[in-house]
Amino acid sequence: MNDIFELPPGYGADIICTPAAFRLRGQADAKVDLSLFVSLYNEEEFIVETLERTCVALHELGDVSFELIVVDDCSTDRSVALVKEFIVRHPDEALILRCNQKNRGLSQNYIDHAFFGIGTYYRLVCGDTSESVEMMKRIYSAIGSADMVIPYYPESVAGKSLVRRIISNTYVTVINTATWQNIHYYNGLPVHRRFHVMRWHPTSRGLGFQADILCMLLEQGYTYKEVPVLVTERKLVNSTALSWSNLLSVTHTILNIFIRRLARRVHEGNAKRLPHEIAKPPRETGRAAG
Repeated sequence: MNDIFELPPGYGADIICTPAAFRLRGQADAKVDLSLFVSLYNEEEFIVETLERTCVALHELGDVSFELIVVDDCSTDRSVALVKEFIVRHPDEALILRCNQKNRGLSQNYIDHAFFGIGTYYRLVCGDTSESVEMMKRIYSAIGSADMVIPYYPESVAGKSLVRRIISNTYVTVINTATWQNIHYYNGLPVHRRFHVMRWHPTSRGLGFQADILCMLLEQGYTYKEVPVLVTERKLVNSTALSWSNLLSVTHTILNIFIRRLARRVHEGNAKRLPHEIAKPPRETGRAAG
């Protein structure tokens, strides 16, 4: 039996997978509980450990069927080669590797692969994940308890700079104020129903897209459960969190949320006035004296 299967290209990507994923995708009614989109861009230091932790956590839980969709966004290091080696060593894991022919960005890949997945639920896993096996199990064991499972950090993330912590806390405060919510953290990689991501996918790019989709779903009245997790920042250097593109994305997200909130208030006000206006009797027109 082949160690690696090639699938027809799609979404401008070359696709290979494990025998298990090939068999799964060959079923007419193929589905799993959870589709995990694993983002990959120059993560040769961390990607194998990320995949191993994820598989161990879900196998130890035992009651959540899953698939791994690893999407390489034009890495220039050995990331892809390492994932291919992982595929050969783990033929029984349902893992698909998609290598983009051009860089599409994290948020676009996230949206695209919600359509590609077959899981009831959907989550982004960063290629340099900072979650331990135990923290992953805490998150995935909450699947099904609400429409959204939202991880948050009750303690400061070890390795995260003071500037980033201040910006992060300010970001949460601003969004909570705009939405009248009390969410602990908006960029904690929630578990969503996959259909919701397809139906209510964000327009933001960069880091702001996770908050954007969360707020849209909260506005629609979907339920959520917050799960406290402890993590350690793994990329202590070369973080792009404070890049201009991400800062612009966050600004765009905040403006989107404010505008949607304002539009909702206006719509609700109009909806309340409309029945009274309909109930008013028509004004009689006067007749000219004859």
